[in-house]
Amino acid sequence: MSYGMTVRLHRPFTETVEQVRVALKEQGFGVLTEIDVRATLREKLGETMEDYLILGACNPPLAHRALQVDRQIGLLLPCNVVVRADGDDTIVEALDPQVMVTVSKDAGLEPVADDAARRLAEAMESLRP
Repeated sequence: MSYGMTVRLHRPFTETVEQVRVALKEQGFGVLTEIDVRATLREKLGETMEDYLILGACNPPLAHRALQVDRQIGLLLPCNVVVRADGDDTIVEALDPQVMVTVSKDAGLEPVADDAARRLAEAMESLRP
């Protein structure tokens, strides 16, 4: 089972991160959290790895709708978007919002997840050349 959407780009990491931010914003998402996994692992464990950033993206109207259906859904928010280096390429991955419906099993979340999935898919598609 795939639980994410993926786009591979032949583009530098830093440039891709900025384009992801713009693409998310165009779909009504703001970035609430940012975790630099590479820096954290280097600082806390002395480990090295490729550039790896987790962006916590939130579309407030969609989050509100989801919370109206299931208050516990906040455990699955915000939508995580990963930007990571892979050789000369950069990979962008977004959690498929349908996972919320699968975990919660509340059919009332389906329209919210559908809307979020459509918006994230459009953001991901807009990154392609």
